[in-house]
Amino acid sequence: MKLVVGLGNPGRKYKDTRHNVGYMVLAELARRYGSSSVRAKFHADVVEANIEGERALLLSPLTYMNLSGTSVVEAFGFYKLELEDILVICDDLNLPLGKLRIRAKGSSGGQKGLADIIDRLGSEQFARLRIGIGEPPSSWNAADFVLSKFNKQETTEIELAVQQATDAVARWARDGIDECMNRHN
Repeated sequence: MKLVVGLGNPGRKYKDTRHNVGYMVLAELARRYGSSSVRAKFHADVVEANIEGERALLLSPLTYMNLSGTSVVEAFGFYKLELEDILVICDDLNLPLGKLRIRAKGSSGGQKGLADIIDRLGSEQFARLRIGIGEPPSSWNAADFVLSKFNKQETTEIELAVQQATDAVARWARDGIDECMNRHN
């Protein structure tokens, strides 16, 4: 079993915001590979999936970004997973718009949802796929920027990044993190 976690904030207010690119990737994964309808479990929306022959749980925490670890720890414990079975997808304002960065482990890099997952799991030893949302303009504070929506040109770029990220998740599920990093970084 693989646990694929897409980070974001629930509710219409946050739909299609920069902070919700993790949710966007999970929606595309569910469209391509989902084998169940969305249900509520683990303080999250979950969809069962078969990704390239691998059984997976697609988990969208409903706890708001900064408390994402609650949901992840519940699913992790329920399925008795190993850390190597987790992939977390999140936004990164330190990466150019649409750029993907995949790592086998590491710090939160200031991403608060990722920081909460690390804190609650007690480890940084799980894979993460970061999607660049660009840097905030100098007149914006970071919190307002990550909660803003993409403009029309950015939407086109982020839609392509979501497709590429979905392909990267499939590669990770099928071939592992090293091959995923080699192909998609």
